[in-house]
Amino acid sequence: MMYGFGDDPNAHKAQDIGSKRGKLSVDDFLYLIRKDLPKLNRCTELLSMQEELKQARKAFEVDEEKLGTLE
Repeated sequence: MMYGFGDDPNAHKAQDIGSKRGKLSVDDFLYLIRKDLPKLNRCTELLSMQEELKQARKAFEVDEEKLGTLE
């Protein structure tokens, strides 16, 4: 059986941490991988890229109601 990024087959640690608050968050996973620097760096890189893409998409959003009133 294959595990993504060599993870544990039963990833219950994140579930245990999240169940105390009732909800899993990204910070829970970052906390668990804090000792594995390559994984932590890759995750933070992907999260920052996600924010950049979100901001770029927001910049190109077009409000169609405003376009209709301008014509």
